[in-house]
Amino acid sequence: MRIGILGTGAMAAALGGAWVRAGHEVLVGGRDPEAAKRLAVAIGASGGDGLGGAASFGEAVLVAVPAGAAVPVVAPLAGDLAGRTLLDCTVPMAPGAAGPGLTTEGTADSVAARLAVAAPTARVAKVFGICHESIWTLPRPAFEGGAPLGVPYCVDDPVAGALVADLVTSMDCVPVHCGGLDRAGLLEATAVFAIGVWWSGGEARHVFPSPALAPGAMDDQAATRPGPAPDRT
Repeated sequence: MRIGILGTGAMAAALGGAWVRAGHEVLVGGRDPEAAKRLAVAIGASGGDGLGGAASFGEAVLVAVPAGAAVPVVAPLAGDLAGRTLLDCTVPMAPGAAGPGLTTEGTADSVAARLAVAAPTARVAKVFGICHESIWTLPRPAFEGGAPLGVPYCVDDPVAGALVADLVTSMDCVPVHCGGLDRAGLLEATAVFAIGVWWSGGEARHVFPSPALAPGAMDDQAATRPGPAPDRT
């Protein structure tokens, strides 16, 4: 897969490096072409272009800039992004007295929804924003016991959904479809919630135990699981 990256920061480096390792062709673009070139050399990608070169490079384009800069960066590139899948990994977050908070006003005001308006002919997907960038530097993100990392995403367009699922799978992770872009704000809020838990010294995933751990859950699943198909030979 050919993937353009808008940005030269930590998420651009981590995800771009992961995609190079997975065998994808990556081009880094930035407002500072020299910074883009340095990052490209560091992760084994192509680079040195401006933002326009990355926007028109491939099937997918990652928005890896601060959340507040996402729309100003993307809007002038709307023509270049037509028909491409725009991967939004931004987290609209600001520090607060009780922990980090959202800078948007809910689901309808998500960064992903704003990008869909700024680039109306692109296929916007909200994805890769939950995990800290360090997770994407691992050869194979996984939990204890080897369970692969689930990567949630929200998307309206089925073509973009299939591309995101393929991309996540190529990284040895499991794609988790969480609905359309009208739910993208929930992923943004989840990221801010998780970051707040981590900053407080807690472990966010312990807040979401598997339903299978509930008493009787496995018995209920066995009772509702369909039996073997009848022998029609």
